[in-house]
Amino acid sequence: MFQWLNNQLLRMEWLYNLVKRLVEDGLGLSLQTPLGGSIHFFIYDVIKIFILLTVLIFSISYIQSYFPPERTKKILGRFSGVGGNMLGALFGTVTPFCACSSIPIFIGFTSAGLPLGVTFSFLISSPLVDIASIILLASIFNWKFAIAYVVLGLILAVVAGTAIGLLKLERYVEPFVFGNRMIEIEPEALTTRDRIEFSKEQVKAIVKRVWMYILIGVGVGALIHNWIPEPFIAAVLGQDKWYSVLVATVLGIPIYADIFGTLPIAEALVLKGVGLGTVLVLMMAVTTMSLPSLIMLKNVVKLQLLGIFVGVVVLGIIIIGYVFNAITYLFI
Repeated sequence: MFQWLNNQLLRMEWLYNLVKRLVEDGLGLSLQTPLGGSIHFFIYDVIKIFILLTVLIFSISYIQSYFPPERTKKILGRFSGVGGNMLGALFGTVTPFCACSSIPIFIGFTSAGLPLGVTFSFLISSPLVDIASIILLASIFNWKFAIAYVVLGLILAVVAGTAIGLLKLERYVEPFVFGNRMIEIEPEALTTRDRIEFSKEQVKAIVKRVWMYILIGVGVGALIHNWIPEPFIAAVLGQDKWYSVLVATVLGIPIYADIFGTLPIAEALVLKGVGLGTVLVLMMAVTTMSLPSLIMLKNVVKLQLLGIFVGVVVLGIIIIGYVFNAITYLFI
């Protein structure tokens, strides 16, 4: 029963077969041809991702309505040390933001006096790991890979945040951040109707922000899957190449996209034989180390702290990639 539900609700095999009939019977194209395969990949993935994204963001936003920034700050303020970093990372999982959208909340938390390490744990986990990513990863790959991605993402957020906290780097935060105090107000008592309206608005706002990245990501995925020869991809990112993880890290940093836009690319790369660890590194680099988010963060922290943040996170991502490639057989 679980397998049937997984195939029909997450992988949407019914949609796969429907689009297959459309391409083969309606357009007269075989899925074995590059054109037919690309059209099927694009239509199927776009519809599937948007359906899942809408349902998941609505559900997550409804939960999130119980944890506005003021309440979150008060909860996080009760913890310190590794416990605070763990809680900061966990709170990041219920905030479906990209890296750039997370920075204003990072400023608010830091100005409110939360430990710098805790706020960095939040800043890393918020774009990297969320409930939606678990479901979407399971729909494309499998549950083992999805859970491993989330666990490793949380570990990275906790370890990096803890390291930054232990280094006592508050002097490298721009002075205006500490003068920008978060308004102390009690969370408004929302009715069920209010929470539903809030969730609907969140769906509209997030879909409006990411739809272009999803279309581009799926388009790139279709191109990789159906047009780029497998030997070429294997030569650059093949699992047997020691440098594949490093190449994926370098490729991921200039790209700006949510995890929703990177998933179709990751799917196509795995189908071409790229190692799961290499794909994992690419997704993590894109979501946490994108160039636009680093430029925004540079306006909040000084160059020394930015360099330490990038160094710690990149090192963690690379280690995760190599370890994951070594144990890929556990997730196939």
